[in-house]
Amino acid sequence: MTGSETLATLIALAQQLAGASRSTTIAELVGQAVLRLLEPDGLAVLLIDGAANTRRVAYTHNYATPGPDDPLVDLALHQSGILQREALARLAVARVPVPLSWMGAPIRGAAARTLGAISLFAGPNRRYLPPDLVVLNAILTSAAIALENARLLQLLSEGKREWEQTVDAISEAFCVVDRAGVVRRANRAFGMLAQRPLTTLAGRQWSTLLPESWVPSVTQVLAQPSTVVELPMAGRLFTVSALRIGSAEDRAVVLVFADQTEKRRLQEQLVQSEKMSAIGQLIAGVAHDLNNPLASVVGFADYLIESEDNAPPHLLEPLRAIQQEAERAANIVRNLLSFARKQDRRRRSQQIGPVLEATLLLLRNQLMACKVESHLTIDPSLPEVTIEANQIQQVFVNLINNAAQAIQGTHGMGNVWVHASRWLDGVAVTIEDDGPGVPQAIQAKVFEPFFTTKPEGQGTGLGLSICHGIVAEHGGRITLGRRTGGGAAFRVELPGGTAPEERPVAAVSAETGKLRVLVVDDEPHILHYMQATLEAWGHTVTLAADGDEALARARSELFDVIITDVRMPHLGGREFFETLEKERPDVAKRVVFSTGDTVRGDTLAFLESLGRPFLHKPFSLAELRSALASTLRP
Repeated sequence: MTGSETLATLIALAQQLAGASRSTTIAELVGQAVLRLLEPDGLAVLLIDGAANTRRVAYTHNYATPGPDDPLVDLALHQSGILQREALARLAVARVPVPLSWMGAPIRGAAARTLGAISLFAGPNRRYLPPDLVVLNAILTSAAIALENARLLQLLSEGKREWEQTVDAISEAFCVVDRAGVVRRANRAFGMLAQRPLTTLAGRQWSTLLPESWVPSVTQVLAQPSTVVELPMAGRLFTVSALRIGSAEDRAVVLVFADQTEKRRLQEQLVQSEKMSAIGQLIAGVAHDLNNPLASVVGFADYLIESEDNAPPHLLEPLRAIQQEAERAANIVRNLLSFARKQDRRRRSQQIGPVLEATLLLLRNQLMACKVESHLTIDPSLPEVTIEANQIQQVFVNLINNAAQAIQGTHGMGNVWVHASRWLDGVAVTIEDDGPGVPQAIQAKVFEPFFTTKPEGQGTGLGLSICHGIVAEHGGRITLGRRTGGGAAFRVELPGGTAPEERPVAAVSAETGKLRVLVVDDEPHILHYMQATLEAWGHTVTLAADGDEALARARSELFDVIITDVRMPHLGGREFFETLEKERPDVAKRVVFSTGDTVRGDTLAFLESLGRPFLHKPFSLAELRSALASTLRP
């Protein structure tokens, strides 16, 4: 073949490879070009799959079906060269007769990454020479570019598909809107909200996709992305918020629509139940109903944070936010329990100043929204107080919030003063405001359960009573007075002292080995969380949805630990344990209880009578490890 014919063939090959997107097609085009230009007697094209780093023969011609470990193919992976018959004979090539000449070369991609190789034998009357190797390398250069492009196209396609699946799994509806108000992309939930197919949303004005009554509110949010606006629609309630993205030249906004209907309905139901139920029944119900889902949320958040090396980096911050907010919700439930009865809480001696600073930092945005300025003063050399910081912070949050709301409801702006000073051997924190104050006639009632001065539907009347219970449990007291010059003045007095000595928590060591664990719970999400967590720790997990199923498994299988809920339909955890204790007392010693309801007297009495540790939902991974360790101790 003449030089011009060779050049024309190479140009045609480059054009064909430019339109190829599959590696198999690229290998076939390369093989056919080699056959035309170099006329080999035998030919094999090997490709390496980058993700799995595996070899596969993608194209052959009269090569006696080579495998990916063929010695000459392997040689071609590492160097470009020509071997004559004498050298081939020394390599004991499995080919009869031994050809006069062999040529091979690797396919090198970006950063000298090996993408594959080609191995070929000359015809009966031909020897390969250096110019032939130049032609082969020219072919493989075009092949390398095509394979890299195909790989990048595949990665782009997979990334796009994963992104679409991820955003479509998000329950909140959102869309990306450009500066002209045109929708660039949206998720499936937004398509359902707009009642249009997802493929028809891009390129449309957002105002044509939403109810007409929403347009003014959404326009406001687009102009002020920091705001959140409620949007009613056909008996449902949504909120819309916005986030600016992109460069200054190509500014776009993400609109997020969250359905708050169920949340609002639950809030209304809770208020109604507070009015109709006795406080003990209310707290027992709230604690159990919230602790079960909170156990899943807290558990999964801990599990994902603990395995953050496997989580996508862009999800780590949202995961930590979920973890923090779930713990905050769990603390609220614990505060309700503290109001109902004394709880065994872990306390430590610490300065009150950092707690007050963290509280004001937490409320900074809310106070700014109410146009209230905060002023904090802390006397020097204050003694430490023995407190559970989250509980005491909840007291300060409630008192400062009440002050801000009172100011906002009267003259619209004002001040809150927080002052920490010495009191006996402890600390007194005074929270004063320049609001309307509390009338003398009702000051004696403000700490009573269900008493509130707020309009109907805006307050439960439990806030100050819970604060009173928390402070009393800490051995202190809370009082209400009147600020000189007008306004309310609450005083929280906390005694000093040292925290009770805490015993170190045992952890399951690596020497413990892998455990067979039976988890019993009627909440599917809790079963899912427990299975995922325990299996990630290397244990073997069996699940049961109630006591009947658990009893059948405990009779027929051997478990190192059994973790069971107390309250379940059919056969409950207590009945399951009592039956097991009669039939298999050695197995009953391996039972650990978990419960979201320790306010009921019978439940608490039963758990305390066993003298064994139990898990109080929602529990952390550290508490779960401690329970496993306690069960395995002799």
